[in-house]
Amino acid sequence: MTTSSPVPRSDDAAVDRLKALLERAATGQDSQAWSDLWTELYHNGTLDAAHPLVLPTLADMAESGKAEVAASALHLAGALLVQADQRYETRNLRHQYAPEVRRLLGAANQWRQVTAHHRDYCYLVEAILNLEGDIHWAEDLIFGVVSEEYELECPDPDGCTSLWVILGERGFFSTAEDYALSEDDVETFPLHPADPGDLQGLGRRLYDLALTDGHEEVAHALTHAFGEATCPECGRRLSVVEQIVARSS
Repeated sequence: MTTSSPVPRSDDAAVDRLKALLERAATGQDSQAWSDLWTELYHNGTLDAAHPLVLPTLADMAESGKAEVAASALHLAGALLVQADQRYETRNLRHQYAPEVRRLLGAANQWRQVTAHHRDYCYLVEAILNLEGDIHWAEDLIFGVVSEEYELECPDPDGCTSLWVILGERGFFSTAEDYALSEDDVETFPLHPADPGDLQGLGRRLYDLALTDGHEEVAHALTHAFGEATCPECGRRLSVVEQIVARSS
C-alpha cells in the first residue's frame, strides 16, 4: 500500500501562504511580499489578521535592527488594528494581542526618535497613533502632512463646496480648485495656523514631539493642520482638523 501527503485544506494553504510572505518580508529585500501582505491581510482579507503569526511576527520585525523592515511592520500592524476596531466595533484584536501591541508601540517610539527623513517620521507617528487606538483618523491627518494637501468640505449646513487646503512647499492657503492640477491662476486664501502656545490635546502633543525629534517642518505643518482655513465660496473660517475628522467618519 502506498501513502501520499494529504492535500492541504484551504486554511492550511492560507497559513503556509502567510508564513511565506512574512518570512520574505522580514528579509527587507522583497517589496512584493509587503504589497501582498497589505492586499491579503488588509484590503481583501484573504489572510486572517488575527492569526497568531501576524502581530507577534510584525512585533519581531519592529524590534529588529532593520529600519525599513521595522517601519513597514509598524505601518501594517497599526493599520490592521484600526481596521479591526472599525470593522467589528470592538477592540478584541488589541486585547487579544496586548503584549505584542505594547512591543510594537515601544519599537515605534524608539524608531521615531532616530528617523531623519520627514516622510518616514510622519508614517511612524501615524503608526503610533494607530497602535494607541484612541483615534481612527490618523491616516487622514498624516496623509495631508505628507502630501501637503487636504481635500475637504465646507461645513456650511446648506452645502457649499469642496476646498483644497495646501500646506508645504507650494505655500499655505485654501482654494476652490485642485491647485495641483490647475493650469490657470486660481484665487487663494491664506491659512490661519494655530498658535503653538494655544494648541491643546493631540495637536499640542504632536507639535511637541516633532520639535523634540528635530522635525521643525512637520511641526510647522501641524500648526496649519490644527489651524483654520477659509472657504473660497462663502468666506467661512473652518477648523481644518474638524473637517479631516468629518471626512474620515
